[in-house]
Amino acid sequence: MSIQLSILFIILGCAIVTFIPRIIPFIVIRNIQLPKIVIKWLSFIPICIFTALIVDSFIIQDNKLLLAIDWRILTAIIPTLIIALWTKSLSITVIVGIICMATIRFLF
Repeated sequence: MSIQLSILFIILGCAIVTFIPRIIPFIVIRNIQLPKIVIKWLSFIPICIFTALIVDSFIIQDNKLLLAIDWRILTAIIPTLIIALWTKSLSITVIVGIICMATIRFLF
């Protein structure tokens, strides 16, 4: 398998362009002491993103006016949420969610 030099440069350029905006904020913030209210506000961001992803996955828009619930995904969310609240472990929660969704997709 051969790769052209221009394709390699495009891939490396894309990696750099993606890497810079994700790493620069961490480097800048590391040396700054943030106020407690900002830290508390930032602690809610992962919860908001997670909620938006979940709600987006199980609410289906049938047409412009009607919304429906994808019950298969909701049945995977419920045990995953219970495990998340019980264990408070991200890795266990992700594993349980993947197993639940795989089982439901296999059965239905």
